[in-house]
Parts: sequence; C-alpha cells; structure tokens
Amino acid sequence: MNMTHYMSLLMNNQPWNLIIFMAVPVICAEALTITEFFIIYNRIERGAIRTLNKIVGIFDGFYFTGIFIYLFVNVVIPLTSGGGWHTWVDVVAVGFYLSGVVFLLPIALMELGIIFRNKSNEEKLKVHFILVGGFLIVAHVAMIFGMVNPQIISNMPGMHKM
Repeated sequence: MNMTHYMSLLMNNQPWNLIIFMAVPVICAEALTITEFFIIYNRIERGAIRTLNKIVGIFDGFYFTGIFIYLFVNVVIPLTSGGGWHTWVDVVAVGFYLSGVVFLLPIALMELGIIFRNKSNEEKLKVHFILVGGFLIVAHVAMIFGMVNPQIISNMPGMHKM
C-alpha cells in the first residue's frame, strides 16, 4: 500500500508510534480545548480546571517540541536531502504536523511566564485560545493529507522504510 511518511510513521511500530506521535499530543490538545471552554465560559482564573489546563499546556508544548526536533533531524532532513518525499501531499502532511510546534510551544512558554508577561489575563486567555485552535487546525490538515494515497497525485517510486 502506498502512503505518506506521516501515515507510515503512525502505522510502524504499533501501537507505540501511534501513541507517541498522535495520541499523546492530540489528547492533550483536546484536554486543553475542553478546559479552555470551561475557563472562558465561567471566567475561571484559578482552581483545579485552570491548574489542569496549565499543566497540560506546559507538558504538551515541551512534549511536542521534542517530537518536532526528533522528526526534523531523523525524518525531514534525510527525506529532503535524499529526495525521498512521496509527492507534495507527503510534504504537506508532515509539514503541517510539525508546524504544530508553532502553536504548542508558545502555550508552554506563556504558562511559565516566559512570554506575554505584560499582557492582561483577558489577553492571555485570547492568545491561549487562538494557539489551541491553531494547533487543532494544523493537526487535522496533517491527518487529512496524511491519509491521501500519494500515488493518486502522481506515480510514486517504491516505498522506503522510515
């Protein structure tokens, strides 16, 4: 079966790659989204839900940054230098997946008070919500393009193991 490197990564080493590269970051982002709605709707500034949101935000931001570094060094650079991409669909799937770091790392840094220190709680809440939403968008674009058979775009040489 012909597939993108994104899908190949998730299918190899079952169930570990699926858990490490998909389940953990996406479940954390969904937990962030759910707690975010409670925080916004009820104007929660402290308490268990806010604490959970903060811990998950810090964890997911740094966890996904580790994934980004690992995959960039071990997948993106070798595929790019070796011409191993399976059409533009493959590049879009992997690129959108890895772009999640642009949204998750700032959440962790904001929760630690490293960035956006001078913003009001209302402004931080807005930025946090936009970042969570941005991650969910790029993650879903990656999933959609990751499931496309690259062979329908153009003829694809034999698959190479990642």
